[in-house]
Amino acid sequence: MDVEGKEVESATTTTTTRRFALPVDSENKSTTFRLFSVAKPHMRAFHLSWFQFFCCFVSTFAAPPLLPVIRENLNLTATDIGNAGIASVSGSVFARLVMGTACDLFGPRLASAALTLSTAPAVYFTSGIKSPIGFIMVRFFAGFSLATFVSTQFWMSSMFSGPVVGSANGIAAGWGNLGGGATQLIMPLVFSVIRKMGATKFTAWRIAFFIPGLFQTFSAFAVLLFGQDLPDGDYWAMHKSGEKEKDEVGKVITHGITNYRGWITALAYGYCFGVELTIDNIIAEYFFDRFHLNLNTAGIIAASFGLANFFARPGGGIMSDLMARRFGMRGRLWSWWIIQTLGGVLCACLGQIDSLSWSIIVMLIFSVFVQASCGLTFGVVPFISRRSLGVISGMTGAGGNVGAVLTQLIFFKGSTYSRETGITLMGIMSIACSLPICFIYFPQWGGMFCGPSSKKVTEEDYYLSEWSSKEKAKNLHFASQKFAENSVSERGRATTHPQT
Repeated sequence: MDVEGKEVESATTTTTTRRFALPVDSENKSTTFRLFSVAKPHMRAFHLSWFQFFCCFVSTFAAPPLLPVIRENLNLTATDIGNAGIASVSGSVFARLVMGTACDLFGPRLASAALTLSTAPAVYFTSGIKSPIGFIMVRFFAGFSLATFVSTQFWMSSMFSGPVVGSANGIAAGWGNLGGGATQLIMPLVFSVIRKMGATKFTAWRIAFFIPGLFQTFSAFAVLLFGQDLPDGDYWAMHKSGEKEKDEVGKVITHGITNYRGWITALAYGYCFGVELTIDNIIAEYFFDRFHLNLNTAGIIAASFGLANFFARPGGGIMSDLMARRFGMRGRLWSWWIIQTLGGVLCACLGQIDSLSWSIIVMLIFSVFVQASCGLTFGVVPFISRRSLGVISGMTGAGGNVGAVLTQLIFFKGSTYSRETGITLMGIMSIACSLPICFIYFPQWGGMFCGPSSKKVTEEDYYLSEWSSKEKAKNLHFASQKFAENSVSERGRATTHPQT
């Protein structure tokens, strides 16, 4: 039910009247997504979250476009470069797990801004490194900032209702990931401008790193000053007023890690987003070395892969929502598996192509599929758990980084495999790791190969099972109950449900 202003009941039975610029459901989540709006709090949170994630992505992957210059200055070996690439994405594995819990307990605004500010110094320090180990260390610590992805997805899932949450998650993450492509254009351009101002090439690349560092810092302060955790306010204020009770850390974590669906999304995401991260690290150097291109040309080609995030990942989120309207959760699962599998096939083909023009064409098509599958993943994630949404988001997000670390460690570190062979094997891994999606099953909605449980399990049964009878007596389950009521849309029009 859409409402534009209403009384909101809390666990303490107090009532307040709030009005919003966008139509909202019983949780005050927006039921529409208006891309060009900056309405507070829903659309403002959207724009702040994607911009912050974008800046963090630019910072984390600012080095690869300048690697031909950096490796000459620091005498980097192929092993050093491989280790640095692994370090850049391994740092945020732990950070993403922690970020999920931090969002559950403190809210996405404070959690994301704190991480963004604390990792910005690593970007600035890049300008002063003098050794391969220094290069590896700054890439490692800068990579922690990629955990803002988890806060972005948590924030969107807290602001937007089920029928549009896939679109919101997809566009916010897609535009944030756009930084991986934008940095391939930005850093060579900044480097060239500084060179024209009279700096030597070994000085110019160092000065260039101040630009992503400044933008990352600015984005954190923007989130702190203008963002809001939930439609009803910030976590700290709601905890202080008693409107929102603090949850128990142990139970939040337990309900997250014991839900097998979260482990499957983590595995599958490891070989869609993990593949994307790997490509961001290797693609400019791959085209530079294999086809003997100059730095700017290789950067432009590499940028085209990441820039597809402008529409590809949002397209995946939108597709997930459209499939859910017709086929419910089963439509979300089928579309996710099909798109990710096709992305793996295209990746495997890319490594077997010797022609520059065909390599570019296949890479562009591949980029659309692999990034759309990322958007489709987070069309499913918000429905796995209401109580432990942050933990599930963190597990899935961390899975993406684990996949990138393992892929680069196995296929792209040192000289065991050529770059083209590594890309092909990475595609095969992506196909294999998409298969477990078939085992995701929701008793109230069904799975890919079977419908809802014959035991007449409802949305309320599923989401309230995370709360004990004592907790329910204290009305701590109130938000989960509202979410269950609003999740009925996941049955889809084409699904025969035991309740209907």
